[in-house]
Amino acid sequence: MGDVRVAAIASLTPLEELDGDPFLVDTRSQHAMCARWAADQGYVVTRQLRVYALRPDHPALWDGIDSGEIELFVTPSDRVLARALASVPEFTAECRRRGVRLETAGLAEPSYTAEGKAGVHRRLSMPTAGYDGC
Repeated sequence: MGDVRVAAIASLTPLEELDGDPFLVDTRSQHAMCARWAADQGYVVTRQLRVYALRPDHPALWDGIDSGEIELFVTPSDRVLARALASVPEFTAECRRRGVRLETAGLAEPSYTAEGKAGVHRRLSMPTAGYDGC
């Protein structure tokens, strides 16, 4: 069962939306949720995608699929997928056409305090200063 390789899709939402919907901005938590889901299934996340309104036919999505390195996609929630892709129905149809499963983790989202939001803000606004997110 551990042979199933997963690509986790997170939404690369602008930092300006942190107060309105911190989970959509927090790609680290999105990927952690996908990794938790995959581990619970006995799968392994081998690719992390961070995208915003990406076309469903974009080669970046299908690169690992076409080469056989990825067998299914997982996203934390429908809301994240809707932000990550330009058209969820078109992406879903393309997954069906290619025979690729698309799963939604559906786990509970973390709650964000003011301190938690500040941590996300620091991590995302200071990457060039060498901040490692700790």
